Amino acid sequence: MDKTRYDVIIIGSGAGGGASAWALAEAGLSVLVLEAGPAYNPYKDYKLASADWEKQVFPEKKPQPETYSFGPMQNLVKKDQHLRSWNHITGLYNPGEQRMGWKYHHVRGVGGSTLHFTGEAHRLTPESMKIHRLAGVSADWPLNYRELEPYYVMAEQVVGVAGPKQNVLRPRSKPYPLPAHPIGYASRKLTQGMSKIGLNWEANSLAVLSRPYNQRPGCNYCNNCNRGCPRKDKGSVDVTFLHQAVNTGRCTIKTESEVLYLQPGPGNRVKGLVYQDKQGKIQQLHCRIVLLCTGAIATPRLLLLSANRYAPEGLANESGRVGQNFMETLAWTSSGLYSESLGSQRGLPSDFICWDFNLPDAIPGVIGGCRFSAATAEANLLGPVNYAKRVVRGWGLKHKQAMRETYGRVLAINAIGESLSHPQSYIALDKTKKDANGRPLARIHTFLDAMAIKRLDFMAAKSREILRASGVKEIFEEYGNYDFFSSTHVFGTCRMGNKAEHSVVDAYCRAHHWKNLFIIDASVFPSSGGGEAPSLTIEALAIRSAQHIRGQAIKKML
Repeated sequence: MDKTRYDVIIIGSGAGGGASAWALAEAGLSVLVLEAGPAYNPYKDYKLASADWEKQVFPEKKPQPETYSFGPMQNLVKKDQHLRSWNHITGLYNPGEQRMGWKYHHVRGVGGSTLHFTGEAHRLTPESMKIHRLAGVSADWPLNYRELEPYYVMAEQVVGVAGPKQNVLRPRSKPYPLPAHPIGYASRKLTQGMSKIGLNWEANSLAVLSRPYNQRPGCNYCNNCNRGCPRKDKGSVDVTFLHQAVNTGRCTIKTESEVLYLQPGPGNRVKGLVYQDKQGKIQQLHCRIVLLCTGAIATPRLLLLSANRYAPEGLANESGRVGQNFMETLAWTSSGLYSESLGSQRGLPSDFICWDFNLPDAIPGVIGGCRFSAATAEANLLGPVNYAKRVVRGWGLKHKQAMRETYGRVLAINAIGESLSHPQSYIALDKTKKDANGRPLARIHTFLDAMAIKRLDFMAAKSREILRASGVKEIFEEYGNYDFFSSTHVFGTCRMGNKAEHSVVDAYCRAHHWKNLFIIDASVFPSSGGGEAPSLTIEALAIRSAQHIRGQAIKKML
């Protein structure tokens, strides 16, 4: 047994875990972060200068173990064939008649999924946080935008967010710490097309430095944020929050240390946890305060795996809500060819964004909003390998000539939409499949109802309209969530709320019935927002909860 005593143990080192570690260590508490994956060295591990850089989206140092499975998926129907994923060379990506579970895109490592994120740093709108009051769906947040706004400011300062001067939908008390990035040449073709059809756009707010900041360099516009930033200009959690936390001398990070289960005890307290260390040894730790920050799939799994006589239905599951209200990413991407070379392999992913349809009532006849942004980089259409496989037909000399004529001409537009909770979308424990330690996998159950498909239909139609208005005459590939589960952002499985019978945690992310257990990741989101990336909101929640732990509850819990 590890006999070292820490004030706080944090499980997971992504947006929630990293921001919590920073805020608590800065406040004078001793913090241990347990991370199941390895640490990454940006200067050595990101191989953008190597010959095979294009062959993988993110260079995982170790194969990710199997941690989840999929439940049965819904049937695909003929009237929605226009929402199928396809490519002009290979045909339908899913030729079957049922939706397929493909992948939950996340990274196990110090920094979590911020290691491969694009860097979008969005605040939720005030309206998104009260969607039930406005539209009668999902649930309202137990805090409002005004209460969270000061913590958004703190998070933006730590990561170095670059953003526009004006932002009508999200009131600000202070400007972004850095000016917005310029819009790239290829993206300007898309924004011109959007303006032609009456759409508004602005520079996207990004955790990517537009000039040197906090001893980190400004962006060099290589357009490969999703493959890991080898220069540290992208504000991933490892080079921002965790770097500063460790520098306080009060934060320890143990890598490749997977928590197997928590130990609920008497008095509504988590008394300890058991984890497997880097050497494969089983270790036990006493918990004073524990923060669970492993995401909307892994977090409910660990809570359900931690059942014992003090928590017979699973830890923090007194309401039966752990794993319920699962919300996935609802997304659509259309890609086409422009008439001349744009050098679209260069620049910055998602450098602009359109929020015209972001609010819950912004799409006519649809509940739930969406947003639109450039997607050439996130569609992985930056290098010649993917052009050869997905863009240019043929073989031999003609193919080589076509490659030379075509490379750099792709324009892609992406839409991300609201995801609303549904009784058929939830996370449970798999009854048959287990991991290497004999623990049941998380089983993903997901369902797209009629409103989700109407929202996706709007996103697809508007994406095609934007490309046509931008000068694209030939669309060669489209894909979305209608026929695939493919999610980076997932939400809602440990919903926050004021009433314990309807939620898992309170407004400060503390489990209703457990005095020393906090859950700080996207699993606590009552609503997903109309296309906002969640990392900045998670970080703001983490800083707010850490301040609460230090200022109001520390005497009772230590």
